[in-house]
Amino acid sequence: MSTDTEEPEDPENDLRERITNFLRRNFPQIQMHGGSAAIEHLDTESGEVTIQLGGACSGCGISPMTIQAIKTRMTKEIPEIETVHANTGMGGGGMDSGMSPSFPGESRGGDVGGDDEGPEAPF
Repeated sequence: MSTDTEEPEDPENDLRERITNFLRRNFPQIQMHGGSAAIEHLDTESGEVTIQLGGACSGCGISPMTIQAIKTRMTKEIPEIETVHANTGMGGGGMDSGMSPSFPGESRGGDVGGDDEGPEAPF
């Protein structure tokens, strides 16, 4: 039996597990709404991680806010992480590509009038 402090056998696997637990603990709404979050790339030397949001996150109107919250909170809560890149895979672009969120029932054609499916967005 060793009296030394316990060190993980593989620091990268330990960090991956901590990131996964962070996402699961802090962002349960991702899975609850049919989405997924996975580590696409992790560089332990530079402290960079790339998170890929998938499933229902692709095309979700609030995914940009979820991405921003992940970036802000992960760098505060996991000291080894310096930079977080996250994307939904939309637009065929690279990291942090500009997204064009879509909303169910959204139309770009002026006032329709009559009985529609719900209230209009305030923007």
